[in-house]
Amino acid sequence: MIKDFDQFQTIGKDNFEATVASATALTKGFQEIATEVADFSRKSFEDSTAVVEKAFAAKSVDKALEVQTDFAKGAYEAYVGQMTKIGEMYMNAAKEAYKPFEGQFAQFTGKPTK
Repeated sequence: MIKDFDQFQTIGKDNFEATVASATALTKGFQEIATEVADFSRKSFEDSTAVVEKAFAAKSVDKALEVQTDFAKGAYEAYVGQMTKIGEMYMNAAKEAYKPFEGQFAQFTGKPTK
């Protein structure tokens, strides 16, 4: 009976440590994502401000439209690239949060981890 209780304590301790490690990894991932989003937002605002100034300085309506069109194309490409990057960051955060539990799941299911 004592062996079972000791085993129960060990499992509880292992689960607690895995949970803390997982939460730490997830928090780190979310902080990185938040920093990335803030940096992208700041750069987008700066780029938008520069385009407005450039459009107002244009000598003709055609030139102003050209400036705006070029900006729109670049902004769209930057947005799509940024969303792809953030999606990858979410996947990496999830993988890192799962790692502390891999060994425990393998013991529970009897399947080896990759």
